[in-house]
Amino acid sequence: MHEDANDHEALLEALIDGSLPDERGRFGPFGGQYVPETLMTAVNRLSEGVRDVLPSAAFQQRLEAELKSWVGRPTALTAAPRLGERWGADVWFKREDLAHTGAHKINNGIGQALLAQALGAKRVVAETGAGQHGVAAAAACARLGLPCVVYMGEVDVERQAPNVDRMRRLGASVISVTSGDRTLRSAIDEAIRDWVSDPEGTYYLIGSAIGPHPYPLLVRELQAVIGREARAQMLEKGGKLPDAVFACVGGGSNAIGIFHAFLADRDVALFGIEAGGCGSALGQHSATIAAGRPGVLHGNYSMLLYDDDGQIQETHSVSAGLDYPGVGPEHSLLKLVGRVDYETASDAEALAALDECCEAEGILPALESAHALAGAKRWADKNPGRRILIGMSGRGDKDMPILSRFPRSEAGVDVAA
Repeated sequence: MHEDANDHEALLEALIDGSLPDERGRFGPFGGQYVPETLMTAVNRLSEGVRDVLPSAAFQQRLEAELKSWVGRPTALTAAPRLGERWGADVWFKREDLAHTGAHKINNGIGQALLAQALGAKRVVAETGAGQHGVAAAAACARLGLPCVVYMGEVDVERQAPNVDRMRRLGASVISVTSGDRTLRSAIDEAIRDWVSDPEGTYYLIGSAIGPHPYPLLVRELQAVIGREARAQMLEKGGKLPDAVFACVGGGSNAIGIFHAFLADRDVALFGIEAGGCGSALGQHSATIAAGRPGVLHGNYSMLLYDDDGQIQETHSVSAGLDYPGVGPEHSLLKLVGRVDYETASDAEALAALDECCEAEGILPALESAHALAGAKRWADKNPGRRILIGMSGRGDKDMPILSRFPRSEAGVDVAA
């Protein structure tokens, strides 16, 4: 890869002005379409839909109506004064936890379900890790009358049991994946196998900004509403933009959604926080950008976690939604050009941040969001008095089976504080 600063600036400008991804689905060196020939017809049909249907006035009006009346947009921008007092910062939350089904995933779920319907799909398949995308896909398909099958790793089925029940009650068939690492990567593998078996009648509703082109672009476009709203709300409520924006990064959909509106604001620092897990060795974390190398997985070329033999490695995070060995290609580009700083937060840091947020603000964040909180707190300690915007990607109700195994004292929060 080129390391020339002028090349990097040109790539960033192309991303900001909409020239990337290019016609080959490339975000600079990343992205592309690495899929079996049997899927190219379906991928090309989707590309045409993203090009012609997605931006059409009729589609956008239908999507906007659903986002407003069914999803509950715009979501709130909430000041966090007690947390800010502790941190010595001016802290704000973009509240995707208040969206229908409890996370940002519904923005993408309803958008892609509407597109699937417009393209004549007879059924929808999806994958899920933490379960929030599965719930969003199931809810959106129920809303539109589309049959829905959700693949979920056996490990995640156990640790996210409330969301499994929610998906089934919403009418989806949930298939537990017992092969491979039995988490999100294996769920994606199985969803793709299903898609390959019926590429004409089946629509694959992917949950993050990953996969072959046009999925990274499509998911980014559907999630960019987060950043557009947040930027306008910060100016309206606070009178100025934040000094820094923080979001958790697994596959990267909520982060790319909130970052995109701020890319041209060079005075706004952007931070993606990955899952540092319980150690630095392969298999102990899910820090794809911080510790990974370029490679191909699930249809695109991006940063991955693999060993010296090229074998994709199992990952670890206390958060099911961050437990993935890859990341969206747009994030890989943003790292390459230096526009976003990617850091990690450990399991322990995320748990402590979650409890502090509960105690100080009366908000139970998702474990995924807690990683962003941990990263923001660390930055605030070194940059006192700054304005911080944190993407609250989801609520933590779904994580109670996990959290019940971690008493508050073990999470590092002083109960008497």
